[in-house]
Amino acid sequence: MFCEPGHSRSWDARLPRLLCVSTTIGDVMKIFIAGATGAVGSRLVPQLVAHGHEVVGTTRSVAKTGALRALGAEPVIVDALDPDSVADAVAKAEPEVIVHQLTALGGPADLQSVKRMAAATNRLRTEGTDHLLAAARAVGVRRFVAQSNALWMERTGGPVTDESGRIEPNPPADGAEAVAALCHLEDSVTNIGWAEGIALRYGGFYGPGTGVSAAPDAVMAEQIRARKFPIVGGGGGVWSLVHIDDAASATVAAIERGKPGIYHVADDEPAPVHVWLPELARALGAKPPRRVPAWLVRPLAGKAAVDTMTRARGISSEKTKRELNWTPRYPSWRTGFTQGLE
Repeated sequence: MFCEPGHSRSWDARLPRLLCVSTTIGDVMKIFIAGATGAVGSRLVPQLVAHGHEVVGTTRSVAKTGALRALGAEPVIVDALDPDSVADAVAKAEPEVIVHQLTALGGPADLQSVKRMAAATNRLRTEGTDHLLAAARAVGVRRFVAQSNALWMERTGGPVTDESGRIEPNPPADGAEAVAALCHLEDSVTNIGWAEGIALRYGGFYGPGTGVSAAPDAVMAEQIRARKFPIVGGGGGVWSLVHIDDAASATVAAIERGKPGIYHVADDEPAPVHVWLPELARALGAKPPRRVPAWLVRPLAGKAAVDTMTRARGISSEKTKRELNWTPRYPSWRTGFTQGLE
């Protein structure tokens, strides 16, 4: 089970109006954001509105429609796992671009909750992706941008990889479903032949609306303050991080001028867990994280969790900066942790 970097197929000659689409800054588009109230979506909507785009944003909750309107989007209630619900919403919106930011990762951090959220996210990255792509094709969407992530880059090679790297082909058994879901999403999106498909591999999020922020309900920050997020083993896994506003601005760049394929979105300083985690604890006003042997964590949290803490690889975003003319506001988590958590 693995996925190679995506390559777009040739255009379908039966769809002439989609040929040679090249959207640049200045073009006003109608954009459908699936998952508009999530971590990226809630920061993405106002940036797109500020660029003059018309935005339709989905939510599962009636209670969140007011917040979407306040951000400048037209809200729509959608069950992403119901193909009829998705098809109906997309058909009514008639967007030029669909942005897939669906996950189910917000909530309590206890082990059972994390497993449920991960399983739900896997379904959104497989079934949800398929439903959105089918609806997109039916209305002639010309660009499709989807959220992937970089936590499962192949574990061989140097500490950092570019977009030529593939997803890990031999993950631990308890990480296999998540890896398969990422592969499905990337392959499905980047190999569509009737529109421009773009997958964004994001680094780990931090900042407002994420689990790592100054907010009292930020789950990961709460764990760090309680010293429940330890350095596992030597903490040698290299993580790439990205402030949530930088993730959103890179997404805007991909929507407006991206070409089919994969882009990496992270800051310029990939670092081992044992380097960045103590700095994050300090920024949150917490005591230094504990150090726990891998053998002790493995039966409690699973092999996949240990693997990401000890063997993960970082990513380079040079292609994104070069091709999309993107510059992160926080080029290093060091300044991001001190200036961008509020």
